[in-house]
Amino acid sequence: MEEIVGFSRAVRVGPYISVGGTAPVDAEGKTVGVGDVFAQTTQCFEIIKAALEQAGSGIHDIVRTRVILTDIENWKNAIEARKRYCLEARPVDTIMAVTRFVNPEWLVEIEVDAVVSGDTAES
Repeated sequence: MEEIVGFSRAVRVGPYISVGGTAPVDAEGKTVGVGDVFAQTTQCFEIIKAALEQAGSGIHDIVRTRVILTDIENWKNAIEARKRYCLEARPVDTIMAVTRFVNPEWLVEIEVDAVVSGDTAES
């Protein structure tokens, strides 16, 4: 979708990385986990993980997540999937609902911000 729509999955400026709204799709653009918010959230985080790694970072550097749902009642399952990726980093989080996404099969999109941790020890 990035090339089709004309956006970047992630942008890094210095130590800061922003990952845009990430939908639950596979490499061919097909929806993963139709009807299953846990599976869709997991797929979103797998895409995010790869984007962060490509930007020289990782899941451990996430400082903010935004979980965007089409049905706020799905928040518990989405957060259960999120915990698999964010429990160690413990980022701040926002959970919100929208009417729908571009693809009606999508139940969730995820955005994250990360700050690349480096060796900041002073001598």
